[in-house]
Amino acid sequence: MSAEQAKKEARLLAKSRRAVAFEKFEGLGGGLFVQPFIQSIPIAPSAVVAAYVAKGDEADPSVLTDILSGHGCKIVLPRVVGPDQPLTFCAWKRGDQLVPGPFGILEPKASAPELVPDIVIVPLLAYGAQGQRLGYGGGYYDRTLALLRARNPAILVIGLAFAAQEVTHLAIESNDQALDWIVTERGATDFRKS
Repeated sequence: MSAEQAKKEARLLAKSRRAVAFEKFEGLGGGLFVQPFIQSIPIAPSAVVAAYVAKGDEADPSVLTDILSGHGCKIVLPRVVGPDQPLTFCAWKRGDQLVPGPFGILEPKASAPELVPDIVIVPLLAYGAQGQRLGYGGGYYDRTLALLRARNPAILVIGLAFAAQEVTHLAIESNDQALDWIVTERGATDFRKS
């Protein structure tokens, strides 16, 4: 089986696991991840934190971003610039209008100021025990994280997921970007110590 076929099968399995976990925890909303995140991730009060607008059954970072913003962090959200291009991150605060991007995902308006994040919270379909991340197949985050890490090796990349999204085997390719941390409802894991 090719690496691409293995990833396709992993995506199907991960989507069903995530849907089940989302249904189980839906009533708790995004607050599920706040305590493990705050207790584990080192964040300077003035940090620029990139998050995302959850779509469907993705782990929702909105409660967390509200708290981080209240503690002085600047929140940025991704914008799709074009096919095969890295994402840009634009300033956002609660109440700012968001517009649908090319994939129907809400993002800041093009006029919002761009900022470079110190921390990137990423969505995912699945993650592995060594910090491998399975995304949606477009490579947007992989391209973006490679660029950001080349500019700032100290940047932190944090996956936000349900524990049920962990898989035992995840095929990776040379351009796949690993997570530094994973935060789930069960706690946080620092993959840099592995």
